[in-house]
Amino acid sequence: MRDEPPAPDDTDPDRDEQHGSLRPTSVAALAGWAVVGLVCGWAVHPISERLGTVAPVISWLQPLTLWLLAAILGFTAWATWRSVQVRQERLLAHQAVNRLVLARASAIVAALVAGGYVGYALSWLGESAEMADDRVLRSLLAAGGAVAAVVAALLLERACRVRGESPDA
Repeated sequence: MRDEPPAPDDTDPDRDEQHGSLRPTSVAALAGWAVVGLVCGWAVHPISERLGTVAPVISWLQPLTLWLLAAILGFTAWATWRSVQVRQERLLAHQAVNRLVLARASAIVAALVAGGYVGYALSWLGESAEMADDRVLRSLLAAGGAVAAVVAALLLERACRVRGESPDA
């Protein structure tokens, strides 16, 4: 008995039936995850106060890590675009899929993280607590890095597109 690959899922909303390709990540999906992150990030401060614990302190490591992620994704997007569009080289199938999965996952998670940091920063506005201003500043810098990572991930997703594809593909 041979193991055969499963039949394609015809209910996948991201699947384009004509070309067998995926649609780009939607702005609505990214906005939805950002809103979820915003609510969760905002809730961290009041919940930690109710539990009698110290609210998390945002160090410089979090914003720097997110800006580094954005730089790595941006470089990967540039290198991929240059290979596919300028040199007109074909990516191996597994390379293209890996980069596309990396781009999608990074865009969604970075949108969630950006919303979380914005929500956390908003929860500290107007507070007179020690380090409240530091938490707001560092949270907003981390959110900026996450937004940059979203943009870089979307550019990587776009770089995986081959010539001749429609803009919706």
